[in-house]
This record gives sequence, C-alpha cells and structure tokens, in this order.
Amino acid sequence: MEPEEGTPLWRLQKLPAELGLQLLHKIIDGICGRTYPLYQNYQNVWDSTEWMHVLEDITKFFKAAVGKNLSDEEISQQLNQLNSSHQEAIMKCLRSRKDEIKQALLEEIVDISSAQLQDFDWQLKLALSSDKIATLQMPLLNLHLDVKENGDVKPYSVEMSKEELQNLINSLEAANKVVLQLK
Repeated sequence: MEPEEGTPLWRLQKLPAELGLQLLHKIIDGICGRTYPLYQNYQNVWDSTEWMHVLEDITKFFKAAVGKNLSDEEISQQLNQLNSSHQEAIMKCLRSRKDEIKQALLEEIVDISSAQLQDFDWQLKLALSSDKIATLQMPLLNLHLDVKENGDVKPYSVEMSKEELQNLINSLEAANKVVLQLK
C-alpha cells in the first residue's frame, strides 16, 4: 500500500526496508549535533528535492514525538500509512534514542544570565491594518515566555514581525556561542 502524498513521512516508503533503520539512526545523529546522512548515499532513491523533504520531515517528526512526549499509540497512529517494517524501524529508533533526542532539544534552549526559561508558547497571526485592510497582510508572532528570575516566575509577552523575530534568533544564537565558549 503506497501512502498518500502529504501524510507524515510518506516519502520514506521509497526506501528499501532494510535501509530504513540505518537512515533513521543517521538522522537522529544529525539532530544530536553529529553528521546527518549524505545525499550521495541515497541519490538512487530520492532526487535532491525529495531528499531535503525526507530529512526535514523525519527530523520534524522525531523532534515533535519526543518534544510532545507522544505515547507509542499516538506515534503509531501517525505512522499507520507506512508499511510495518518502516513503522517498526521508527519505533525502534525512538525507543532506543529518545533520551538523546530529548537532550538535543533541551540544548537548543538558551539560558541567558540568571534568567531561566520555564515555559513558552507561541502563536502566529495575520495583522490587518484598518486603513489598508485589503492590502496589508503582515505575519506577526506572539511569543509568551515564563521566565524565572530570583525565584519568581514572571510572564512576558512579545509580538514580533518577521524581521524582529530574525533579530531575536540572531541574538540568541550569538548568546549561545558566548555561553558555549564560557563552558
């Protein structure tokens, strides 16, 4: 049974089952800061565009499954369009390397000075100007942070444009580099 285009990980079906476990482990290596698998090893299975989608889809899937702490049943429901050997390979990888993926996700969070991020939530909405409602469509990000300062958790809410979000990401990456150099 061929999975429908658009279902999670449908492109994985093109890979021979005996190569699935190896690919999945290499993608988890990439998530954990090591080397991702090379396209040249899979160019007979996918073209370069498909390959980028395969890496992105599987990476997102593993991060979401671990980050949201999905149960085996919830994960299986998302994989029901894949053949059983691919399903088993994914479940085996998740079970054996869940802690590594979780650690990699935690390392993505930047701890700045004494403030510690306790929780976050985000929302994307479309801003419509009242005087130019038909022509202005600007995506905005609503970011809600719970930050622990001196033992107290304080909520912060920020609304950012795409440019402001990119500036924040650049600042956090720079701060992360400094923190890593101090270790």
